[in-house]
Amino acid sequence: MPDLATPAPGLSRYGQIAARLQQKIVSGEWMPGAAIPAESALATEFGIALGTIRQAIAVLVQEGLLERLQGKGTFVRTGLSGASMMRFFRFRSEAETASAAIPRSEILSCRAVRLDKTMAGRFGLETGARGLAISRRRWVAEQPRLIESIWLPLPRCAPLQDLPVSDWGDLLYPLLWQQCGITVHRAMDEVTFRPLDAEEAASLALPDGHPCALVTRQAYDIQGQCVEYRLTRGDAYAFRYTADIR
Repeated sequence: MPDLATPAPGLSRYGQIAARLQQKIVSGEWMPGAAIPAESALATEFGIALGTIRQAIAVLVQEGLLERLQGKGTFVRTGLSGASMMRFFRFRSEAETASAAIPRSEILSCRAVRLDKTMAGRFGLETGARGLAISRRRWVAEQPRLIESIWLPLPRCAPLQDLPVSDWGDLLYPLLWQQCGITVHRAMDEVTFRPLDAEEAASLALPDGHPCALVTRQAYDIQGQCVEYRLTRGDAYAFRYTADIR
């Protein structure tokens, strides 16, 4: 174990401890959802002051790796559950809005494919590596509202190949954790606009060429590896964007 009493150049002592704690999370020593040891126990383990361990923990809370629950302690974050695309869309009726928290998911297809250079590179794989290509449609109030193309890396997501799509449920990220042991820690979404092509429009019961909001997502596990690439298409007239700027 390195001498923690002398921080590495350019890194504070609490920053050094934060890096060590982060390694416990990334390595799986501290599992998602688990409570971390008491601050006093960690201070003793590292031979540092209680204030220093609190600063280190605060760094990881700020980075989203840990979360403090009032009266319960500090826990490893379980990651994203749904990270719902519905936050981008508002549908017209109150009934639809009320039921939009978790739209019903319909898996149209799931097949293993060879990934091209660009897609393989997103997952840190060699050109020609295999992945899962999934087509999914999402329903709100019995109306088709979103269509999605999703790519997942193999062999990490291989358990999904043998799982009947009827058992997938409506949310992908809990499924990835339950079946593949993958915790989705963060996701980046980019929104653009274009017309729907004929096939997309038919899937959404909209006219050919109807304006479409396209949300491109890349999701990452706790180690920073890309574990999902997704394209979501929906009615641009139902699109909404809210930013809280302070």
